[in-house]
Amino acid sequence: MTRAEGAVRTPRVLALIQAGGTGSRMDVLTRERAKPALPVIGVYQLVDFALSNLSHSGISDVWLSVQYHGTSLEDQVANGRPWDLDRTRGGLRLVMPEEGTGGADEEGFARGNADELYRIRDQIEQSGAEVVLVMSADHVYRFDFRDLVQAHLSGGHECTVVTTEVDVTDAGDHAVVTVEEGKVVRVDHKPDDPQHGTVAAEIVAYRTDALLDVVQELHRELGPDAPEGDSGLGDFAEHLLPRFVSRGRTGALALEGYWRDLGQPHYYLRAHREMLREDVGVIDVPGWPILSRQAPRGPARVLDGAELVDSLVSPGCTVAGRVERSVLGPGVRVEAGARIRDAVLFDDTVVEGGTTVSRAIVDKRCRIGAGAQVGSDDADLDDSDDIALLGADSVVAPQGQVPRGARLEPGGHAS
Repeated sequence: MTRAEGAVRTPRVLALIQAGGTGSRMDVLTRERAKPALPVIGVYQLVDFALSNLSHSGISDVWLSVQYHGTSLEDQVANGRPWDLDRTRGGLRLVMPEEGTGGADEEGFARGNADELYRIRDQIEQSGAEVVLVMSADHVYRFDFRDLVQAHLSGGHECTVVTTEVDVTDAGDHAVVTVEEGKVVRVDHKPDDPQHGTVAAEIVAYRTDALLDVVQELHRELGPDAPEGDSGLGDFAEHLLPRFVSRGRTGALALEGYWRDLGQPHYYLRAHREMLREDVGVIDVPGWPILSRQAPRGPARVLDGAELVDSLVSPGCTVAGRVERSVLGPGVRVEAGARIRDAVLFDDTVVEGGTTVSRAIVDKRCRIGAGAQVGSDDADLDDSDDIALLGADSVVAPQGQVPRGARLEPGGHAS
């Protein structure tokens, strides 16, 4: 057989990045932004990882679904320019909630990522794509989507699920999948007592005609009992993926390498701590850069007396205090005598002298007064409820206290 005869043909592929959730588990950090617009190691946003992987994989027909605080994503993706997706044909398209286009369970905000697929089924059909790649925008990873398309086609699957391995103690936050001989044979949606750590990485390839058939079939079954305005499909692992598994043609493809969900405060801090120590095979890969849209800033300044330990400092920062195992976003200022430990600070936050910020996530443009205490060295890094969160534009008064696990709303004041 010649190489040409053995090659898998290239179908028309549509990629759908689902970025519409409220991000409620990130609490005050997503009050005024979509979760995929959250900063990652200072100079990226979460959505950059999915878009960069698609761009490097040569997939140029990309839809980005936006709902909650959609303008925060519109500004970030800049019509697809950083990823060479600003095109006349194909390229990046923003998919918005619609009104006046269908029944009550087809309009407005989706009630889950499978519900959204039902709502936009006509648009998917009209796209002419043979394969639909559906993914979340909540994760940090490196992945060549060409491998998924090839595995999906060569296996003759209706649905192919990308899997990854997590600690079994974390598996209950995900869809746990059981794989036998390359096929998914069972799905447990966020089980209370997961038996292993193989989970869906929230990257799925669907044969388009099968996807359209299944979402409509499920709606006929579930819609009559669902609340008004809800198709009943919920999230993909509740009904959609189990239905595909029951049909017997759902394949699995393991994602080799780093994959992290950043959708909860303790996961967010954990991933940043991991990326402080090493590249993790995602950030500095030759030929596979993470592309982003960032306003230009001047170089960071590290002043006399500053101490930096296992930390990342973004452009425009000025550091005169001590920073340990932390990430400083662009334009952050840490004055002499301040100490930052096991924390992530977003753009343009100011930490005055004598202040301690520990095991906390501090949003953009916050000001923490001299001698204040935010978070605690004793907070449990594996417990989201123990990590202090400060919303955007918050102010902590001099000598103010924000205890471990506290949440300060955007624009809030603490004394």
